[in-house]
Parts: sequence; structure tokens; C-alpha cells
Amino acid sequence: MSDILTCSQCQARNRVGAVPADRVPSCARCGAALPWLHDGTDASFEQDIQASVPVIVDFWAPWCGPCRVMAPVLEDLVRDLPGKVRVVKVNVDENPHTAARFEIRSIPTLLMFRNGEEVDQIIGVPQKAALRARVEHLSRL
Repeated sequence: MSDILTCSQCQARNRVGAVPADRVPSCARCGAALPWLHDGTDASFEQDIQASVPVIVDFWAPWCGPCRVMAPVLEDLVRDLPGKVRVVKVNVDENPHTAARFEIRSIPTLLMFRNGEEVDQIIGVPQKAALRARVEHLSRL
């Protein structure tokens, strides 16, 4: 994995490689926690769900209207909670093995993981406040 994450504090663009499971990415310029949103794949999935913070996996497709509505909600969430949540977007058309493994039948579907274990599921597009409340609840577990 190598993604470009933009710091919400100083706007610096940071190239982020693999992050150890007990850490969160931080800005090379100012040291602030980075909003952690990136694309996942069948090959990277096991590593993607390992993090010291709750992980939301968004199963989506580019042709899906509700998925396009969900995208800015997730982008806002990671900007609002930098270093407190990781969002992994999995395109079901390009990554059918992971979608089949979790029996994804409807998109968007959000699976939430804590310490690599699935702990919650949301099908459809939740309100941002409700999603944030669920993430904050998972953070306290």
C-alpha cells in the first residue's frame, strides 16, 4: 500500500506506506494524525483491517448511486476524526473474493472491524452523525 493522504491541519500531502497495526499515520510536516482513507483490494484486505483504531470497510461500486452518496460522508468522517478511524474502500467489481467472503449482497455495505474482528455492519447510507456515534462507541471498547 502506498497512498497520498492530505493533512487536515497543514494541508501537506503525505505518501503513506504500510502502517504497523499499533500506529496511525501522521503528517511528516506537522506531526498531526492523518485522515486515513484508502482503497483496499483482495490482496491487501487482511492487512487493511488490522489497526489500533476502528476500521470501516466500505463495499461499493462506481455505478452505484447510493455509494456515491456514501463517499463524501466517509471522507468527512475521516477528516473529523483523524487518527481515530480508518476507512478502506473496496470496489466489489474489482475485488470479488472479499465481497463473496463477507456475503455482500447489497451495496453500499459498511463492515466495521476492531482489532481485526468484524463487530458491526450497516447496509445502505447512514446519517453521518449516526455513523460517527457508532465509530466513537467502537473506540471505547
